[in-house]
Amino acid sequence: MSEEVIYWHLPGLCYYGVINQLLIDAMHKYPDKFRDHYKIGSVYGTFPGAIWNGGRNIIAGFNNKKQVKQVLDYYNGEGIPARFTWTNVLLEEKHVYDSYCNMIMEVGHNGLNQVLVNRPVLEDYVRKEYPKYKIISSTTKRILNLETLKEELKKDYYLVVLDYDLNHNEQVINDLLPYADRLEILVNETCVPNCPKRVAHYVEISRAQLEFDVDLQFPCCNTSPTKNVLSTVMKRPSFMTNEDVDRYAKMGYKNFKIVGRGANKQFVIDSYIYFLVKEEHRDFIRNYFMSSLARFAR
Repeated sequence: MSEEVIYWHLPGLCYYGVINQLLIDAMHKYPDKFRDHYKIGSVYGTFPGAIWNGGRNIIAGFNNKKQVKQVLDYYNGEGIPARFTWTNVLLEEKHVYDSYCNMIMEVGHNGLNQVLVNRPVLEDYVRKEYPKYKIISSTTKRILNLETLKEELKKDYYLVVLDYDLNHNEQVINDLLPYADRLEILVNETCVPNCPKRVAHYVEISRAQLEFDVDLQFPCCNTSPTKNVLSTVMKRPSFMTNEDVDRYAKMGYKNFKIVGRGANKQFVIDSYIYFLVKEEHRDFIRNYFMSSLARFAR
């Protein structure tokens, strides 16, 4: 495997805060038990109630400025960028002036943090008002055409997140080698292959986030009771094994994203252990997680 650093982008900026802190702590305490040359590239997600949020998860609630600062100070203090999922596909100009989302942006405007975008109206606003953020093109754009993807990579984006249905498209992977260090790959997508409802799902979640409709029940194609179990996800054609990651890393790809927003904590833990921990140390790190979480629950 290449000795260049491989960056992993993790879910649950707020929602999985404890799990992410345990992972960071374990990587400090037991570096020899984790795969070599791996580093946390960012932790992505949103703060509760932020209307700019998109994707496939409604995040309800509210954090005050002090709470926002505590979260960002923790990750940034570890040298880890926070990445905001500002991917609501229904945003209009009136929404960019939202005071809560702007407060979050102001607190994190330090040159380390990042934003995922898919709407030009918000992207233009962020570039103008918060120029220190690194801008990332979101997978929610659902770009499946190779030439369109190349054009996206020619734009001024820090990274472009590849659509999961292209993970094993050899033509795409080979043709994009000149941009390998700026492409991010989803390794454990839970969605069904070529999901016909994915774009509609983005739209409904975006509407629900704008309207604080926490009762939305979207008729997802992914109805399996084990849809958020890693062993099930590993059978999907888009899944990236550790061997796949090693092969892509040798080709020059160095940014990999672990999916987990909206999944259960066990799926997130299992994914962290599979991808980040050396095989012979997985039981040890799993016990570290479980015993630590049990102490938190007391």
